[in-house]
Amino acid sequence: MIKTTQETEPSFVDWFRSVAPYIHAFRGKTFVIGFGGDAMLRPDFVDLIHDVNLLNALGVRLVLVHGVRPQVEERLHAKGGEAQYVQGRRVTDAETLEHVKDAVGSVRVDIESLLSIGLPNTPMAGAEIRVASGNFVTAKPLGVVEGVDLLFTGEVRKVAADAINARLAAGDIVLLSPLGYSPTGEVFNLTLEEVATAAAIQLKAEKLIFLLDHGDTVDAKGVRINQITVSEAQKVIKKLSDGDMKLYLPHAVEACKAGVHRAHLVSADVDGALLMELFTHEGVGTLVTSQPVETLRPATIADVGGVLQLIEPLEEAGVLVRRSRELLEQEIEQFFVDELDGRVVGCAALYPFTGERAGEMACLAVHPDFRDSGRGEALLKAVEEAARAIRLKRLFVLTTRTAHWFIERGFVQATPDDLPAARKELYNWQRRSKVFLKEI
Repeated sequence: MIKTTQETEPSFVDWFRSVAPYIHAFRGKTFVIGFGGDAMLRPDFVDLIHDVNLLNALGVRLVLVHGVRPQVEERLHAKGGEAQYVQGRRVTDAETLEHVKDAVGSVRVDIESLLSIGLPNTPMAGAEIRVASGNFVTAKPLGVVEGVDLLFTGEVRKVAADAINARLAAGDIVLLSPLGYSPTGEVFNLTLEEVATAAAIQLKAEKLIFLLDHGDTVDAKGVRINQITVSEAQKVIKKLSDGDMKLYLPHAVEACKAGVHRAHLVSADVDGALLMELFTHEGVGTLVTSQPVETLRPATIADVGGVLQLIEPLEEAGVLVRRSRELLEQEIEQFFVDELDGRVVGCAALYPFTGERAGEMACLAVHPDFRDSGRGEALLKAVEEAARAIRLKRLFVLTTRTAHWFIERGFVQATPDDLPAARKELYNWQRRSKVFLKEI
């Protein structure tokens, strides 16, 4: 059945509003996006260009880094040559270097031509993107590895960050190729992953993003990795078999260690993966960070707005008792918040009655998008640990809607008479909340 405009409009509007925080957060930030030469051979590569165009239109400063491995292999085979590798690095003699330069020039022109599209009735209509490329990368020879001279295979020595930033400030997209130049005028064959990582580090980029052409963002057992810290990733890398995940994940770790805020690995097999990874909380790839993206911590005054947004719908539904901003500001130190990617997605408060060794757990709330994910239990555990730390023996809650949830977590029903005297005086008999107790 074809949906009517009236049926589709609300979902579109809701989605568009939901991405607004990301748009604000990303504007003016630098993203480095690396993709292999295989990406150019995919029939849907133009879709990636469309997504790059959208990011550019939203004010993201973009550095694209492309590879050319399959294009070089094709040229070598056409001339009857064979590729030689040492520790995954191509041995680049003079003849191979000519093939590399030829492939880089061809691929670069193809990418620039796609970024120049501006036809009506296409995502690129009116884009007028300008692309800057050139000798932004200084390189040096890699030298002898395992007794083999890699000749014109090099490694990144420096990225011209100031020059690149000037082009980004002018609104250009910067396109880097896997070539580097030495002060002596030599040209060296580099890997896209090293160029992208060095660029992200030296540009102090917000994000480094790698597009996987082969395989998905999964661990050695085939389980998808949604989010991972640097320390966790280092353990995962040891168990991975050869493939794009094993190739790119170490570089993502390196970038995060060196100060890049976040690194992402996304599969090219997922249509729109780049946008879904960047503009949804769940993402579709692997997010690598130095520290956990989600933290459960004591609240601060800066969290008042986030807590209010979380609890106001529940107050309107009668699930929670109304709290004014002024009251919340006074009591914010009693709260714990679950923060995910800079957003408060859960909260709970502990009000101690130390004279009677009891505490009230109140205002437990989890955003609808993140319920049934264990966050409520985590908040309850945080409150219980805080109560034990101040030598409380009992925890009690008052609820009108969630009795079974608390019963399933060890609470037993009680009466208002079982409340501490000071809390009993404040009991709202019109609301008739049920009382539940738990020995801790």
